[in-house]
Amino acid sequence: MWDQALQELSEPGATAALWLCVALTCINLVGIAVAALRIGRRNGASVFPSAAPISLVRPVCGVEAFSEELLTRGFHLAHPDYELIFCVAHGADPIVPLLERLMAAHPRVPACLIVGDERISDNPKLNNCVRGWEAARHDWVVLADSNVAMPPDYLQQLQAAWRPNTGLVCSTPIGARPAGLFAAVECAFLNTLQARWQYTGEALGLGFAQGKSMLWHKPFLEARGGIRALASEIAEDAAATKLVRAAGAQVHLVAVPFDQPLGQRTLAEVWSRQLRWARLRRVTFPLFFAPEIGCGPLLPFAAALAAAPSIPLAGLLLGLTGLWYGAEIALAVRARWYRHPRLLLAFLIRDALVPALWVSAWLRGAIVWRGNPMDIRTKASEPSRRNPWRRPRPRASAA
Repeated sequence: MWDQALQELSEPGATAALWLCVALTCINLVGIAVAALRIGRRNGASVFPSAAPISLVRPVCGVEAFSEELLTRGFHLAHPDYELIFCVAHGADPIVPLLERLMAAHPRVPACLIVGDERISDNPKLNNCVRGWEAARHDWVVLADSNVAMPPDYLQQLQAAWRPNTGLVCSTPIGARPAGLFAAVECAFLNTLQARWQYTGEALGLGFAQGKSMLWHKPFLEARGGIRALASEIAEDAAATKLVRAAGAQVHLVAVPFDQPLGQRTLAEVWSRQLRWARLRRVTFPLFFAPEIGCGPLLPFAAALAAAPSIPLAGLLLGLTGLWYGAEIALAVRARWYRHPRLLLAFLIRDALVPALWVSAWLRGAIVWRGNPMDIRTKASEPSRRNPWRRPRPRASAA
């Protein structure tokens, strides 16, 4: 059997397939190693002005499983001087009573609620942030999603990543507190796959913005068109990445990324969310999206099998599984991310989905975000008129 396998490997096509397997495996292992070294370590001294006040703008929409807990955390940050600005598109949104109750319960934290969005793009979250950005009183502004689990030193961690060449500081979301198998699959996507490549890219000088948490120096962005400039792409983080790079600056990541509690997830929800992100990456950064097909072990496994089909299938599968997933589990342990015996099954499901997601991302351009259909082939700064939103009269309440 092994003589036959060696003879197969000596053939030109088999040699190329073998080298493809080796190359993809090494690239992924190096990425895991770089991320493991980078996470938890500060990359140089911060130049952020320590006494600078900060405006924290949080777009909100609807009540989710962890809404009260995560929004309450924003009132208990250890920073000495910050304001909270909540933005909601519609006054009838069920999140409004919760926000008003939280603001009343924490009168010592300057906070306000702004109702009414600005229709500057097909991106509902960006539309929801515009008024909050314009109302921010301070030169340093954080745009943070409502499902970010903010630790007490949340703002200090963002500040600590600011370097002389920084244009933007972000945090990739880390899946936490999953309930059930498919929430664990979401963790497998977010943590040891997507976060790994985020930190590897930053280490190579190719940091990408992530919309979950973004620390901006307001004068920097205002000099380049302000928050409305982020409507140049359908995804505000893609627009932010390109804007920062065009300015000759870099996107930097926090040393320890912030959690996003997941709770229950269905397979359909995981598929829909990952497909939306894949299509956005394909449109905004196609040259970086194209190699994503090699981010899982299926392609190297197929290449190895093509190189020497006489090698026992079970042995090949066990060898690649141990090598790839052992490294991913080691990264999760090193970073103190979600780790559970079901994570191995979650890895297998994730990597079975990756090729289907990759192909689907190339085939269609339409996505749905929070029930809003969006055609990502339409320029974001030119909102479609097919589904106009009726914007309520804006109002602001403060506590």
